Amino acid sequence: MDIQRALKDFKAQLDPRIAAYFEEVLRDARKEDDLICQALEHVKKMTLAGGKRLRPAFMRYGYLAAGGTDRERILDTAVAVELIHMFLLIHDDIIDRDALRHGEPTLHERYRAWGKRYLNLESPEHFGDSIALIVGDMLFALGNDIIFTSGFPEKNIYAALSRMQRIVSHTVVGQARDIYIEYKGKATQAEILSMYEKKTARYTVEGPLHLGALLAGGTPELAAELSRYAIPIGIAFQIQDDILGIYGDEDRIGKPVGSDIREGKITLLVSHAFNHADRATRKELDHILKKGQTLTRHDIDQFRRIIRKTGALAAAKELAFRSIEDGKRALAGMQTSIAPEAREFLEGVADYMAKREY
Repeated sequence: MDIQRALKDFKAQLDPRIAAYFEEVLRDARKEDDLICQALEHVKKMTLAGGKRLRPAFMRYGYLAAGGTDRERILDTAVAVELIHMFLLIHDDIIDRDALRHGEPTLHERYRAWGKRYLNLESPEHFGDSIALIVGDMLFALGNDIIFTSGFPEKNIYAALSRMQRIVSHTVVGQARDIYIEYKGKATQAEILSMYEKKTARYTVEGPLHLGALLAGGTPELAAELSRYAIPIGIAFQIQDDILGIYGDEDRIGKPVGSDIREGKITLLVSHAFNHADRATRKELDHILKKGQTLTRHDIDQFRRIIRKTGALAAAKELAFRSIEDGKRALAGMQTSIAPEAREFLEGVADYMAKREY
């Protein structure tokens, strides 16, 4: 399967549903509060500005994998995953102090500027962060409501809603570990991989696959099989995102290149570099990671050189490749247990990742 074409086609089907749902919510919001209405308008713009819709696509194919047949209903319900994704991204942008999301101002940055302009606030940071936090919370509630009112069998809806809470809980644990590691300033490879599993693999791949399968009435045995594919693929996805965050371009990743460096994040790349650098290089690396908002383009270029020189880039690519191979082996064992269309999609994702350019 040409996965890029498949995702493009899926996005073309899903985006009008996302837009229509936001319009429905905005009709109610216009009756209630102008500020919230404006904030939701901006969230709609951010949501539709970018993203491959990978998570709702996994939800759809998890549904098909378990034998689901109502293709229109699962498309409508998959909007929920994108809303909950935006809820988490809005909160994550505050934590990471990011100014852009999909090329648009992040919600907290927009309302910091709004507070300064319209309320004459000298220090509008708390105002912007507060508005972003509560609008993010609203998106979480709306996403859950879409599943609750989806029209699938009641027992399947309850199972999916319960699973959604666990997905978010796992993500919170992973995010907390990420924050702790950042402030601690060091971590082992095992600690970082555990964080990647919680923060990315279970949230981006496993969770949506399970949601779809549960809405179709899938069994626990099927969920376990999907997990054996999802976890290594999700870890590889995060490793590749770490690489793109340093070596990619802003248009492609939708946020400033080097934001992980600016935030001093201890990724696998950084951990490996610290473990394989000489004393002078470790000192330089530490200095760059502590520069924060004063980080320059020269610093980013020097950081890239250190990552390459210490073998961290090659090691990360190798680990990502091995993880993808683990996922493909797990998928090969599902020849008779999941629908062929779903297996073809999951295989296409793995093949695309194996050839992904940095």
